[in-house]
Amino acid sequence: MMPCYLLRFKMALTCWLLALPFWTAAQSGPNLPSRIELHPVQSTTLTGDEFLNGAKTGKPVTLAGELRLPVGTTAKYPVVVLVHGSGGVSGSMDMWLHQLNQAGIATFVIDTFSGRGIVSTVQDQTQLHSLAMMTDAYRALDLLAKHPRIDAKKISVMGFSKGAVASIFSASTRFKNAYGSSAQFAAHIGLYTPCNTRYLGDTQLTGAPMRFFHGTTDDYVNVAPCRTYVQALKQQGIDVSLTEFPDTEHGYDSPLAPKRLAVPSAQSTRNCYFTEKSTAELVNEKTGAAFSYTDACVAVGAHVGHNPESTAQTVKAVIEFLKSLKG
Repeated sequence: MMPCYLLRFKMALTCWLLALPFWTAAQSGPNLPSRIELHPVQSTTLTGDEFLNGAKTGKPVTLAGELRLPVGTTAKYPVVVLVHGSGGVSGSMDMWLHQLNQAGIATFVIDTFSGRGIVSTVQDQTQLHSLAMMTDAYRALDLLAKHPRIDAKKISVMGFSKGAVASIFSASTRFKNAYGSSAQFAAHIGLYTPCNTRYLGDTQLTGAPMRFFHGTTDDYVNVAPCRTYVQALKQQGIDVSLTEFPDTEHGYDSPLAPKRLAVPSAQSTRNCYFTEKSTAELVNEKTGAAFSYTDACVAVGAHVGHNPESTAQTVKAVIEFLKSLKG
């Protein structure tokens, strides 16, 4: 029988060895935030028509936002507002939080779903219009602009799929004047952005630089409309670029996804082209029919998948872009 003192020593050694990986990770410093804050975000819920009509009131809603400040002694940090896609906030966003924090950039994740009682809009996009999420992004901007540890001149916004509508089109002076404030986003970043709905005045922007990232084999959100939109923005003198990755699926930056995964129930407008004919009048460009998720162009079924190489290139490009911003 093992003596008690040896048994205690063996147990202590085992516990120390089990804790070693966590202790080592903790010593890596910049990989972890120095502070995490949870903030209520007061916003409103608008329909697409209400938003486009510039409605000043909507159903009040309290959302949650998580602010992570990176390790360091900087008095004020640049920050990125991250707007999730149709699946809501998932573990895949952690990759971006750690990468951005490690680069000395704060992050603010806004959950636009839970406060509204929504889990996912993958199967039913009518639960929340993509434009309504833009109001949430503006309210996050206002909150962060007053935070003592945030550089108000370096607040950027990055969205993913459905959330990219908010991150990209929040650069519109029309929408900013209607729902924003004196605070302004320093940059707009969209990953696999739905560019297939064009709004009145959507090339009249604040002038903040913009970056798009998209996979060419994405069958959930078609990259082609973004090529057209980016070209139109360049003609307006906007600092904008579209980076395309071959053999790259929708949601390619999610380490949780396999290389390619079918989502049979996903609603996709990849075959649709909508335009705002007059204020709040969205029509199918080909048929002239009013916008609807029952339109024949709306497909059901798509794919997602992780591409490590495309992810690494995107992370590198985004961080370099954010660090190049001048206050």
